[in-house]
Amino acid sequence: MVQKRTLPRLQEKYRREIVPAMMGEFSYTNVMQVPRLKSIVLNIGLGEAIQNAKALEAAEKDLASISGQHPVITRAKRSIAAFKLRTGMPIGMMVTLRGRRMYEFLDRLINAVLPRIRDFRGMSRDSFDGRGNYSMGLKDQLVFPEIEYDKVDKARGLEVTIVTTASSNEEGRRLLELLGFPFMRG
Repeated sequence: MVQKRTLPRLQEKYRREIVPAMMGEFSYTNVMQVPRLKSIVLNIGLGEAIQNAKALEAAEKDLASISGQHPVITRAKRSIAAFKLRTGMPIGMMVTLRGRRMYEFLDRLINAVLPRIRDFRGMSRDSFDGRGNYSMGLKDQLVFPEIEYDKVDKARGLEVTIVTTASSNEEGRRLLELLGFPFMRG
């Protein structure tokens, strides 16, 4: 017997509520014109990897448990003598989430992770790139419930970039608002 897989909660909300709302708001003539999420990129910069090879392993384990998939090592494109950095040295990790994992991660980010941040007042409305994509930084990976506090060697920052098909910041902001993204008031 073949089991039918249900859509993630956020993807279901996008199809049922957000598409009709945005079609009315921006007066799109076709459903395919409505902006949608393309991918979510998670990135950890590891400047300390130059001196500490264990930092790569620890960051890889953390990023894999947060995202649910294996991260890729990012390497230096140029040599910088002041940082003792040579071309090709590992300087970070990244994961690109698409499809089901992307929607599940965004749901977890909005409903479980961001509320755990101390003194959280909302995300900045100004972190769009001009094409409807949103980037945000988290000071440490400990706000994710998947990370065990006792097994973390060092708190590392994490950058999250939400890539959309929106053509302007206004459309991208509205899409994320309707998905439940907590922006600051104002």
